[in-house]
Amino acid sequence: MAVWTLGINHTTAPLDLRGRFAFAVDQIPGTLRALRETLSRPEAALVSTCNRTEIYCAGDRHQVEHTLDWMAHIGGVAPHVLRAHSYTLQDDLAARHAFRVASGLDSMVLGEPQILGQMKDAVRAAEEAGALGTTLSQLFQRSFAVAKEVRTSTEIGAHSISMAAAAVRLAGNLFEDLGKVKVLFVGAGEMIELCATHFAAKSPKHIAIANRTLERGEKLASRFGGEVMRLADLPDRLHEFDAVVSCTASTLPIIGLGAVERALKKRRHRPMFMVDLAVPRDIEIEVKALEDVYLYTVDDLASVVQTAQANRQAAVAQAEAIVDAGVQSFMHWIDQRASVPLIQQLNAQADEWRAAEIARARKLLAKGEDVDTVLEALSRGLTQKMLHGAMAELRAAEPHARERASNAIQHFFLRSER
Repeated sequence: MAVWTLGINHTTAPLDLRGRFAFAVDQIPGTLRALRETLSRPEAALVSTCNRTEIYCAGDRHQVEHTLDWMAHIGGVAPHVLRAHSYTLQDDLAARHAFRVASGLDSMVLGEPQILGQMKDAVRAAEEAGALGTTLSQLFQRSFAVAKEVRTSTEIGAHSISMAAAAVRLAGNLFEDLGKVKVLFVGAGEMIELCATHFAAKSPKHIAIANRTLERGEKLASRFGGEVMRLADLPDRLHEFDAVVSCTASTLPIIGLGAVERALKKRRHRPMFMVDLAVPRDIEIEVKALEDVYLYTVDDLASVVQTAQANRQAAVAQAEAIVDAGVQSFMHWIDQRASVPLIQQLNAQADEWRAAEIARARKLLAKGEDVDTVLEALSRGLTQKMLHGAMAELRAAEPHARERASNAIQHFFLRSER
């Protein structure tokens, strides 16, 4: 069985290119069905987060180039462009990558736990699409088991800073007292909930949640004693807020340059702190050039989250050792799977011989033959059937064939005498 992975992430591809390959969870089943129809129906799963998009496949043969061509077409880019910013991995390297991703070893924030939940969501989506078979199921279940062992046996996450904490730290660098800051969160997903939790710990002056659906926004706002507002009202009220953190699933920017320019004018150019955690972007990139706006994207946060490097090294070494053991175990399972058809054939042949000899024995017993004589004939018949092929090889006229058969027979039948 062949296993392969194609992906782009925060280290290989710029933000705008990653945005072309961002898929919402509800888009994944349809996307997988299209992929499988193009590639002769391999097992497939798709992981899509703000920092990465990865396709995992398993089939009778590797189809890396066809997978890349299909992905390039979906994203509307030339294959050579995608190839320059992607990575392809096969078999044990693909397994190692999956285990490292699940364990937080390949994340922008080392040891962050969010990716594990995102991978589990991807597996559920693949199951819904009917795209997950035995091999990928094993790959991901073992990934989750390795990730659990890494988190319980090492301190991989103890020295990391989350994206949310990094956003608060940057805001603290700009504003002397976060207790006097009004914060607007755009969206109501998991990342916004995490950011709101971190900001709320600093007791800001005011918190507001802007979301496309009020019900979900109200639920989140009530947790932090904040207000909820419609996304449509955002341009008219943007000037009220000192800090804006946005992370939605929108495919187009929802905060444009003009809206921010008008907000700055109403604020008399008091600075605004903005964090865009969405892929594709929620805030137009041109906003970054405005003099009184401090805009950070997920890629800009990379330098902030890389802290406590020395303390992490021992934990990383321990985690990599756990990953290595997981990869060896998975590849051993793959190798065993290759023998399954032969094992099934052997069992079927043995059952056929057994059934034939039992049927013959029953006929003899029905005729009144002695039980011991029937049992002797049954055992002799089974033995002769099992040894017939080996005996025929030993009697082969070609010397090389006899020698090869002799070695094999000694290995399989005469172990106790070796």
